Amino acid sequence: MKEIVIHSEYIKLDQFLKLADCVSTGGMAKALLAEGQVLVNGEPEERRGRKLYPGDRINVEDCGEFTVIKQS
Repeated sequence: MKEIVIHSEYIKLDQFLKLADCVSTGGMAKALLAEGQVLVNGEPEERRGRKLYPGDRINVEDCGEFTVIKQS
C-alpha cells in the first residue's frame, strides 16, 4: 500500500488520482471513475469531488492501493 501525503485537511478525489500518478488529466479521472475502477474505503466511488481525509483507503484498478496521510 502506497501512502499519499497531503498538507491540508482533505484532498478531492480527482486531485488525488493525479497526485498518485493514476491519471494525468481531469478528463481521464472522470472516465476512470465512470467505469467504476475506483474504490474508496471498499465502496465504489464515481464523484470526482469526493473529499478524501487522512486514513481513507483508495483502490484504483491497474494502478494500486493507496492510503491518505497528513503531514503536520
